Amino acid sequence: MSNGQQLENDMGLFERYLTLWVVLCIGAGIVLGHLFQSFFQALGQVEIARINLPVAVLIWLMIIPMLLKIDLKALKDVKQYARGVGVTLFVNWGVKPFSMALLGWLFIGHLFRPWLPEEQIDSYIAGLIILAAAPCTAMVFVWSHLVHGEPHFTLSQVALNDVIMVFAFAPIVGLLLGLSSILVPWDTLLLSVLLYIVVPLVIANVWRTSLLKGTDGPARLEATIKRIHPLSLGALLATLILLFGFQGEQIIAQPLIIALLAVPILIQVFFNSGLAYLLNRKVRMPHCVAGPSALIGASNFFELAVATAIALFGFESGAALATVVGVLIEVPAMLLAVRVVNRSRNWYERKLISQ
Repeated sequence: MSNGQQLENDMGLFERYLTLWVVLCIGAGIVLGHLFQSFFQALGQVEIARINLPVAVLIWLMIIPMLLKIDLKALKDVKQYARGVGVTLFVNWGVKPFSMALLGWLFIGHLFRPWLPEEQIDSYIAGLIILAAAPCTAMVFVWSHLVHGEPHFTLSQVALNDVIMVFAFAPIVGLLLGLSSILVPWDTLLLSVLLYIVVPLVIANVWRTSLLKGTDGPARLEATIKRIHPLSLGALLATLILLFGFQGEQIIAQPLIIALLAVPILIQVFFNSGLAYLLNRKVRMPHCVAGPSALIGASNFFELAVATAIALFGFESGAALATVVGVLIEVPAMLLAVRVVNRSRNWYERKLISQ
């Protein structure tokens, strides 16, 4: 089956055209923000401890259905793929946030500085750091399937990353923002971790456990996931419309910003996926592990990133805009990575045998 046919079978209409929907949301947000400016400003002021409540509700509607797919019991299988898991963890937590910070400082802080609004430079860098500080937990199942990945490895790796995020996300973001001389509101950052990682993870796992009770549990779980999936996607689109309702004037004035922010994001996707892929070959992991490892190592939990950026810096910030650019280019960049992984399989396995 060709990669295009696989994509048709394994991704729904929304996932296949995610970039298109994001572009449409950008347009809708800009227009609505211009027509109903007072309404968007009022929504932006509904907050507690700098956490915007409408966005918090939308993020829960996005994240909980995705986390419902994650079985934390899969953590017991981690040891079976220890070397592949080690590579992915190294790339996700030891390389990606720091490489993105470096790329942000290089491109946004220096090379592209003349074309960007001076007052937003630090905020753009902060958004890029937040985007890279948490690995994706949902779309990676699609990417893994498209590269014929080992499903148990993917599930156990994602479950482990979810647990690690609870403890590592805030310290890594705080460290890198501090090194960038960006003021870190720790109370808001920790509250974001609680609201957007801990609470949804607990709710999803309690709900999952309840659904799985009885002989028809797996079927009931699958039916529930399918039923609430559109709600999750709708919440994502609504969040983007809100965000661009606030960002519209800035984007109209300087559309070049989107393209400039995309450069470091694209570089880090291909750098980290390539690094994970080659390291897996070095430790002699099979291609069915190396493929999903590379894609997990490169993708981002953009729902969490968008929510955290809004909480820390506000709707109108460069940080929020930078995280949304990550959404815009996520699908095309990852599909290209999938194509490279699939086309290089013979090379990968030939080199593996010869070692």
